[in-house]
Amino acid sequence: MYEIKVERTDDGRYIATNERGARIEVSGDGQGPNFSPVELLLVAAAGCNIVTTEPLTAQRGHRMTRLAASATAEKIERNKLGPVTLGYSVELPEGDADAEKVFRDVAERVEERHCTVSRSLREGTPVNLDLGPGLDED
Repeated sequence: MYEIKVERTDDGRYIATNERGARIEVSGDGQGPNFSPVELLLVAAAGCNIVTTEPLTAQRGHRMTRLAASATAEKIERNKLGPVTLGYSVELPEGDADAEKVFRDVAERVEERHCTVSRSLREGTPVNLDLGPGLDED
């Protein structure tokens, strides 16, 4: 079970925490230096893919010299994203003739089968709203 909490502070900021104590400030309006919720969704997609792809390619003996992942999406409605595009920037290890094929195979398999975030986005994981106690109907 995963659980995070986002809380408004007394000074009007929003702080997200997880059960392990990590904290990140979330921008409510997409302004300033902090990630917006939509950007965090993209971070989750790119992050899930790269942290799964990198160790699997390395385990196969093909550690990339440099590896970076990106995620992009455009709003197609005021409150809805269109497709998320995942991309990689890769520098292959010198003299490793099989590195590119291994990387491509692993990255495709990770995105299709192993990345929880990608799969959840692709298959449309439902969001359920629980308004909690204290909101009695009149």
